[in-house]
Amino acid sequence: MVQRQTVLLFFMALAVSIAGFSQTENQSPAATSKPVPDARSELAAKLLNVKRIYVESFGDDEESKSLQAMVINALDESKRFIVTENKDKADATLKGRSAEKTSQEVHATGEATAEASGGRHSGQAMGIQDSKLSTQTIHEARLAVRLVSQDGDVIWSTTQESEGAKFKSSSADVADKVVKQLLHELDKAKPNRM
Repeated sequence: MVQRQTVLLFFMALAVSIAGFSQTENQSPAATSKPVPDARSELAAKLLNVKRIYVESFGDDEESKSLQAMVINALDESKRFIVTENKDKADATLKGRSAEKTSQEVHATGEATAEASGGRHSGQAMGIQDSKLSTQTIHEARLAVRLVSQDGDVIWSTTQESEGAKFKSSSADVADKVVKQLLHELDKAKPNRM
């Protein structure tokens, strides 16, 4: 009799565990119904869909207006975007702030030689001094931009600096750097094709 009760308890315990297992099996598809989309892939998809860009003012001063015009020119020359003056037709808006700074560096060098002549107590000395003083003007430009989708998401941003390039001003160089960085990010966002 004790043996029957033990076997009966064993089967009851087995039935309870099977019932619990089937309940968790039925609940697990609901718990894992959809994978959560990766925020980066969502932003990359939005970036890839940008064809028309509206460029907002970078500031009211002449340097900012000039830098904005250079960015518009660089975007246009890339042949990847349509730059529009109609904000409502744009897929995204390029917003930013610029800063330009001019400073001067002073470089000074000097040499001196002295030679004593005469006897021990004559006290005559001859000397030659040569010194050079030069100044160098340094123009620096900095531009921080962000590309904002129609729904207000920041889909790309960068900050670039320049002290000028061999054949470009610092403003033109920083404008080119911003657009090159945007094109680089676009290429990275493209799905791999085999």
